[in-house]
Order: sequence, then structure tokens, then C-alpha cells
Amino acid sequence: MSVLKFLVSKTFFKQLGLAIVAVVVIIFFLLRWLDATTNHGEFIIVPDLKGKSLETVEIELKDKDLVMAVQDSSNYNPNYPKYSVIEQDPKAGSRVKENRKIYITYNPSGYRKVEVPNIEMRTLRQARPTLEAIGLEIGELTYEDYIGKDVVLKMYHKGEPVEPGDLLPLTSVIDLEVGNGKRRSRN
Repeated sequence: MSVLKFLVSKTFFKQLGLAIVAVVVIIFFLLRWLDATTNHGEFIIVPDLKGKSLETVEIELKDKDLVMAVQDSSNYNPNYPKYSVIEQDPKAGSRVKENRKIYITYNPSGYRKVEVPNIEMRTLRQARPTLEAIGLEIGELTYEDYIGKDVVLKMYHKGEPVEPGDLLPLTSVIDLEVGNGKRRSRN
């Protein structure tokens, strides 16, 4: 029997029909199985976690069949309590499946510490951007007799002397003792 005769025979069309029916049945059962195993059409609304403590978040997510994944803490945000959530992904109100990981970023206990740079014997004009660039603020200026006008002589934090290399929390205020441009009087 030649190939051409086989392609137009009743046997070929029967086999083709059975193959199509088998594929349709397999696809039908495969789709039903996928619907059952993936909970098709069932979603959980992600709650708003911002400002809540880690313990509260863990309980709330466990009750909704979601998984908490803590990312590294962020920079300190004074608008939120310590160790509370400041960011979450996916966002609140998103629709997700059960056992989905909710990535959270929490607020650390305080500002990170920065190293005080050596600004002694530099002018106030040089010292100000150096301090501000690393997140420190200049507080009160006191003037002492020194021939160099506006030259930084000493640094203080909350009344205590500060040395270059000391660690202070970010946004700390540093008071400076600077020269007034007058010579020291000889006694």
C-alpha cells in the first residue's frame, strides 16, 4: 500500500480522530488538575504591614498563610518605631497566592554610626561640607583667640570633646571651637 492511499483511507482518519480525542481528553484532565493544585482563582489580599512590629507581622502573615522574608534593615527612619516595618513587597492590597513570600524591610534601632573626619586646623568653609556630606550637622560655634579666622580648633558633641575617628550616630550635632582672627594675648 502506498503512502498516498494510506493518507486517504478510513483507517488513517479513524487513527487521526482517536489521536485528537485522546489529546483533548488529556488536555481537559491536565487543566482540571492544574486548577485543583494551583488554587486557580483563589487569592489572598496582602495586608498593610507598615509601622507594625516584627512579631505582629509574623502572626498576621501566618494567619493569612503567607511567609515573611526579612530583608536587610534600611536606614533609620524616625517616623516609624524601632524594629517596625517600613517597606514591604508586594505592596499592601496586592492579590497573591498562599505561601507567597512577603519581603519586608524593618527600621533599625537607631541611626548608623559614622566616623568623625579630621577637620581640625581647616577653615569652617572646608569643614562644613565635609561634615554635612557624611550626615553630621554643625551646631554652636564658639570663637577663641587664634590668628586663623574661622579655623576649626576643637570639636564637641553634647559638651564632650570629639576626636577624629570617633564614631557618632548619623545626624549628630557637632559644636565647633573656631579662631576669631585675633592673636592670643601673652600673659
